[in-house]
Amino acid sequence: MKNKSLLALALATAGLVAVPAAFAQSAPTQNGGWFVNGNVGQTSINHGPYDDNDTGYAVNGGYRWSVNPSVALGVEVGYNDLGNIHAKNVFNDDPVVEDGKSQLHGWTAGVNGHFNVTPNWYVSARTGIYGWKGHGLSNNENPVRKGLDDTSWYAGAGFGYDFNNNVSVGLNYDYYDAKKDRVDLSTDMVSVSAEYRF
Repeated sequence: MKNKSLLALALATAGLVAVPAAFAQSAPTQNGGWFVNGNVGQTSINHGPYDDNDTGYAVNGGYRWSVNPSVALGVEVGYNDLGNIHAKNVFNDDPVVEDGKSQLHGWTAGVNGHFNVTPNWYVSARTGIYGWKGHGLSNNENPVRKGLDDTSWYAGAGFGYDFNNNVSVGLNYDYYDAKKDRVDLSTDMVSVSAEYRF
């Protein structure tokens, strides 16, 4: 399962490199303004009773101010669903009962940056507040399933290609912190994204 997921991410990365050459357009001339983006990818948890992955998604929107032709800084809000990951049976590594699954979703609000290292290629960064809700098993000798909500933080980085002033694609890594009452649902996500600026 993990090998198939890694292969899919490798193919997506190779596609990210090949697509710009196939659809090359003029370099962007401005990088500020309103934007919306979405990403989908593999989420993973490796804490306490969890050590597996699933599919997650996120949508974001916001505004960036152009500092110069290569740098734009902005604010964003968004929503994500980071999937459901089965807890493992400590005796035979099989999934335990369905009620043992993790669930994590929430709202984000933060700041972001878009930094062009060439006229078309960019790196990005983001961080902010994560208001989350989830269910999961506690990290006790006798785990208890709990429903929780709290406010914590998220952070991420990525790279990608700006086709023009309006459209880009990217590959991202994000971390969402979600810990409370001995339940650790903190999740990593590696994803492919698309953004539209207007």
